[in-house]
Amino acid sequence: MRIYMQIFQLKFERHLSNRQIALTLNIARSTVNDLVVRFNNLNMQWPLPDDASLDALDKALLPGRNYRTQRVIPDWMDVNIDLSNKGVTKQLLWQEYQAEHGSSALGYTQFCNHYRAWKGQQRRSMRQTHKAGEKLFIDFCGPTMPIVNPDTGEIRRAAIFVACMGASNYTYIEACEGQDLESWLLANRRCLEFLGGVPDMMVPDNLKSAVNKADRYEPIINDSYQAFGQHYGCPIMPARPYKPQDKGKVEAAVLVVERWVLFRLRNHTFHTLAALNQAIKVLMHDLNQRPMKGYNGLCRAELFVQVDAPALSKLPQFPYEYTQFKLAKVAKDYHVAFDNHWYSVPHALVDERVELVVSQRLVRIRFKGNVIARHVRSQKRYQHTTESVHMPEAHAAYKGATVERNRRWAKRIGPNAVQVVHAIEQSKAHVEQAQRSCQGILSLQKRYGEQRLERACGVALSQACYTVKFIRTVLQNGRDNVIDFAPNRPIPTHHDNVRGADYYS
Repeated sequence: MRIYMQIFQLKFERHLSNRQIALTLNIARSTVNDLVVRFNNLNMQWPLPDDASLDALDKALLPGRNYRTQRVIPDWMDVNIDLSNKGVTKQLLWQEYQAEHGSSALGYTQFCNHYRAWKGQQRRSMRQTHKAGEKLFIDFCGPTMPIVNPDTGEIRRAAIFVACMGASNYTYIEACEGQDLESWLLANRRCLEFLGGVPDMMVPDNLKSAVNKADRYEPIINDSYQAFGQHYGCPIMPARPYKPQDKGKVEAAVLVVERWVLFRLRNHTFHTLAALNQAIKVLMHDLNQRPMKGYNGLCRAELFVQVDAPALSKLPQFPYEYTQFKLAKVAKDYHVAFDNHWYSVPHALVDERVELVVSQRLVRIRFKGNVIARHVRSQKRYQHTTESVHMPEAHAAYKGATVERNRRWAKRIGPNAVQVVHAIEQSKAHVEQAQRSCQGILSLQKRYGEQRLERACGVALSQACYTVKFIRTVLQNGRDNVIDFAPNRPIPTHHDNVRGADYYS
């Protein structure tokens, strides 16, 4: 109908001859003659009324023309169902269809075109409009890259992280140890540092490192990833489950990365993750510098500088530090465990549930949203980090009995006690063992008094026996009262308690 209208306009408004019209529109003169005669036979006036139907005019000009194909049209729903089966192709279905209908069947090209048109009518996809600096789309590539240990030949697979800005298609690529939480968060951090700013929103896939529970309307974001977004002031909105069109930009970017980056590295051998990332960095720069069709020859980097970069928010003063969150129950020794190390909390919270917020350097423990304890993170496994303020008074008093305290205590009792404490410290392999033995001996002063304990220590020195059991036995049997033992004075070898050699003859 567009050609028809141009013919009539040139004929009745510009009054050109049929030959001139044919030359102008590059069509046959006979076609022009036929259409002008048919229009005149309809007794219609030019220009046409505003309410004239072009479809009715078409049928009036060429009555009896069959606009429907004479070919047998397949049931496209059946074709679509068959294509969902593994190993079935359109070529195979077309051959079966052609064998059944023969000359009445569509050709393969028309078969594919008709199916594509039918498929496009079954569902609608709203075209996304990407504003400057608005969205960063994030995903992992399906393929991984091998890293070979040069000593053992062991191969581990590196995951490929891909992020793409919506407006400029500016792409960031990085190889990670895996898709675990730490690799995911640190890759996100390095991506924002590469961009030099923060977008209005981040749109990741629904992997476990980002989303605890995927949902079409209210997805539950991983606590660590939520903290990451809060640190950068950037909301996180995962794509809907099973809706890859929500992140179509990064889906296309993943395809480009697989073809233009990973495929070009297929014959290279990498022994470290750093070496792989160095090679990826070179190819990423090449990708972002390549001109794009449909953007007047602009490359991703140029478009990013013009469109996205000015709209990004500033990065925070300090970069994000990887943080883990864990719920724990306070044990009866008022400690909670993380990574095989135990950290103390106020003893009043025994049997309560607390939240651990663990960064690479600090362990913060929260109860009902309030921070109740802070500890420097320790890498020593199976040990304790304890603060005295978290302990009950009795426990703190016991722990406060240090070596210096024991020495001061012994000095008040007398020189024999000082020498016994010193001898115990020299004989024990560990300071805590010496401390406990010294406390056991010095605590006898509460029952027997300082003078008797001092004399009992003299007996222990003379016998070179510094155990708690020996000194307690001396005090219980009253041996400290038999002879007045002076400091460092040996016990007589002849007295009433010694039987002598004649006793056994």
